[in-house]
Amino acid sequence: MMADNKNKTPILELRKLCRYFGGLKAVHEVDLVLEAHALNGLIGPNGSGKTTIFNVITGIYEPTAGEVIFDGQSIGGLNPYVINQMGIARTFQNIRLFPNLTVLDNVRIAYHPYAGYGMNDAVLHNGKFNQKERELTEKAQDFLRVFNLQDRQAEIAKNLPYGEQRRLEIARALASNPKVLLLDEPAAGMNPNEATNLMELIHFIRGKFDLTVLLIEHQMRVVMGICEKITVMDFGEVIARGTAQEVQRDKHVIEAYLGPGADELSKQYLKEKAK
Repeated sequence: MMADNKNKTPILELRKLCRYFGGLKAVHEVDLVLEAHALNGLIGPNGSGKTTIFNVITGIYEPTAGEVIFDGQSIGGLNPYVINQMGIARTFQNIRLFPNLTVLDNVRIAYHPYAGYGMNDAVLHNGKFNQKERELTEKAQDFLRVFNLQDRQAEIAKNLPYGEQRRLEIARALASNPKVLLLDEPAAGMNPNEATNLMELIHFIRGKFDLTVLLIEHQMRVVMGICEKITVMDFGEVIARGTAQEVQRDKHVIEAYLGPGADELSKQYLKEKAK
């Protein structure tokens, strides 16, 4: 359940974060503060460094310089599974389900680090193993009900419609009981109706699971519709930050999306995309 008193102290901070690939500065001295229970956005043109930031936060890449601070602890360079167990989960730009497993098993997998039985129990299929497996199944089924996927639990994941695959990926991420959820372009490929449903889902899960959410998204309608604060990147650096209204008016943001010398009529571009 959602906490009554929200902790407004930072839960995730990037301090002068850098990630270089040879001579390419994919991310350069990025500062970002994410307060507990916030729902913030990270936007920018393709190649601006957004997904690289997610990959550094979640341990896929080590920082070249700078720090990643989660819940008061430096986590830069830790293994991804350690960071996940500490409380950071993510989805990916391209859906990464186990396509040939059932919907139910895709969620059950997320619970197995907390299964409560050992290797011997699993090999012997003893009473402890059977009991814990039943508990895992019941937990996963309860979780699927939250996402309205309970009637799909026996279906193979790759056979789900695209929008439901996205919901399943978010459900699996949340099954690991994170404090922070990183969503990498969750509305990619969605039609306007699906995008609207997604916005409602993000608001719902943020409240129900008391989450902090950081969202990468190219659909400006989604970003401007739900994000409380937005950080804008270009060429690996932060060029603007603020509310949706503030970044829409920022000349650097307009130039990043439209190119230098954008005329007055073109400045309506971001506002039109957000409708």
